Amino acid sequence: MLHMPAPHFRPDANYGGRYGGDSGHAARRAIAEELAQTYGLIVVNDWPMPALGIDCYVMEDPAGDSAIHLAELLSRDPRAEWVQPMSQFHGLGNDGAADPLAAVQPAARLWHLDELHRVTTGRNVRVAVVDSGVEDDHPDLRGQVSVRENFVDTSPYAAEAHGTAVAGIIAAVAGNGIGIEGVAPGARLMALRACWQETGKDGGKDGGKPGGKDGGQGTSCNSFTLGKALNFAILHDAQVINLSLGGPPDRLLQRLLEAAQLRGIKVVAAVDPQRADGGFPASLPGVLAVRGLDAGMDAGLEANMPGRVVLLAPGRDIPTTAPGARWGFVSGSSYAAAHVSGMVALMTELQPRASLRQLREDLSSNGNGASTMAIDACATIGRITGNCPCSCATANASKQPIRLP
Repeated sequence: MLHMPAPHFRPDANYGGRYGGDSGHAARRAIAEELAQTYGLIVVNDWPMPALGIDCYVMEDPAGDSAIHLAELLSRDPRAEWVQPMSQFHGLGNDGAADPLAAVQPAARLWHLDELHRVTTGRNVRVAVVDSGVEDDHPDLRGQVSVRENFVDTSPYAAEAHGTAVAGIIAAVAGNGIGIEGVAPGARLMALRACWQETGKDGGKDGGKPGGKDGGQGTSCNSFTLGKALNFAILHDAQVINLSLGGPPDRLLQRLLEAAQLRGIKVVAAVDPQRADGGFPASLPGVLAVRGLDAGMDAGLEANMPGRVVLLAPGRDIPTTAPGARWGFVSGSSYAAAHVSGMVALMTELQPRASLRQLREDLSSNGNGASTMAIDACATIGRITGNCPCSCATANASKQPIRLP
């Protein structure tokens, strides 16, 4: 990363689209080429990150030396802001076959979606789905995607299973007589393709090529593709960012997510049950970490996420949209996170300026200090409006909602 911002740069300010096109970009590119030549590397890709005031360069080592060793070596060079190996991330869900759609969605029953939607639909709330490709012309998603961008440079935009499933859970059209209804059918989706569906072929090293091993997850991303998508979401005023993925700690992505939070953007991420700390970015402070209702919190994860409340949402056998104008069932924390992103969109319509702290309190004030908290959607909306939209009493909703039989 080369750090050459304007003297007045602040990560919470809006600099429009001019940063990457200024005359200094050529100078920064020249410095990157000099660095590459010095250390025997090849510059294979670059991208301005105006949300952080840096230019990001992806370099390849033809000799195949240790990426960690090279990063440590380059980090000592004063011409670089910082250097890191390319991290790999995976979607946290199991994409099911296209079975007939279930008559009842778990969220429709548990969260009383029809009743909630009389009060709020997440109308015009901008939700960035940073994921694999979304089928934006799916019958249940038609008109729901306001922005579609591809940040996987060497692969054309494609409708893919994971991203399409996540998008449907968040914002599938309600009341059209087919398929499902999204948690926030009034939301506007920003479909930002930063991940790709695995093909089983070896991947490249250019920071954006699909392919490679995926540990059985089926959807992969890396630091560079995710960084470009997050930078776009920040600069284009996303209000909610959904990250149904997990991987190792990553400095670039952490900086971008911190910049997003400074601008008031709410970030929702899936917990990775295979990682002791819940995985990144769910482990990052300020991020709303989510697991499936059936998953709970194991003792090891609880010990490694001290003081954190992990939200629980529907995540098993979820009917949702699938590529090819189909529907199917999916399971995993990816899809639990999508439910919470939809819930945050519902809340944002009612309280667009609410702080992260207020939003957390509205979501989890009936958690009684527990490390996990199943969301009571009706009571959450009742805390905001003062009138419970479902069959619950709200006289004391700010402390402990009472569910009526």
